[in-house]
Amino acid sequence: LKTVDQYYQGSNRKGWVGWEENQRAGVQYTIDTVVQELAMDPEKRYIQVETAFFWRWWKQQDEETRNVVKALVNQKQLEFIGGGWSMNDEGASHYAAIVDQMSLGLRILNDTFGACGVPKVAWQIDPFGHSKEQANLFANMGFDGLFFARLDWRDKTQREHNKTLEMVWEASQDLGEQSDLFTGVLYDHYGPPPGFCWDLLCNDEPIMDSVLLENNLESRMKIFVDYVRKQGEHYKTNNIMLTMGMDFHYQAAHAWFMNLDRLIEHVNEQDLGIKIFY
Repeated sequence: LKTVDQYYQGSNRKGWVGWEENQRAGVQYTIDTVVQELAMDPEKRYIQVETAFFWRWWKQQDEETRNVVKALVNQKQLEFIGGGWSMNDEGASHYAAIVDQMSLGLRILNDTFGACGVPKVAWQIDPFGHSKEQANLFANMGFDGLFFARLDWRDKTQREHNKTLEMVWEASQDLGEQSDLFTGVLYDHYGPPPGFCWDLLCNDEPIMDSVLLENNLESRMKIFVDYVRKQGEHYKTNNIMLTMGMDFHYQAAHAWFMNLDRLIEHVNEQDLGIKIFY
């Protein structure tokens, strides 16, 4: 692992191989290139979670860039979720520390962007285990929902079978309904469907839709649609989430967005009973 500074700056890049290549991360490059892509197309969307990284980037920007970002936030193209200073652990953290770090991050977002910057969804995708007190705190902080990824495989298997990956978490017997929180378990950890990763760290085939040159559209669409239908079998509603990204991705955001645009266009133009959007 690297230090917080190294993750932000993108230093200590040598020696990482295989799945560890994401440790070559430089978060400043991600935010830079994502903002550029969002500013060029009002249809694109992106979520930002941890305020610590974002605030460091924000403090380095000129007034023109800050105004662009404020416009993106007001238009809901750039949406803050979670919004704490960090994505805190749930098993070994004291509730006072959780409240303090969430308060810091949320206060910064509120003071900087107003109501449009206030997160409404909690995003706890990487803590190893989850507590009902964390859900209780989120509910009483005003969050409408919570998503997480890591849970015991036996629990997840049962939930997939029973279509209970989405639920209302009754987080406090004492406080009752005010602590109820809509909660969703992500289907495939928090990465993209297998074969549909377009970051510089990935080796998956791009969406090639040329009518004159190499074209893999038919085969790629079939794989994607089959995956979506398989995922949909485990949820009670017909609205499901596909997480298109991974740890420290979007350092060159155009590679992701270009392929996502092609995927969205070609799936939606076919009469498949599936509509995808940012």
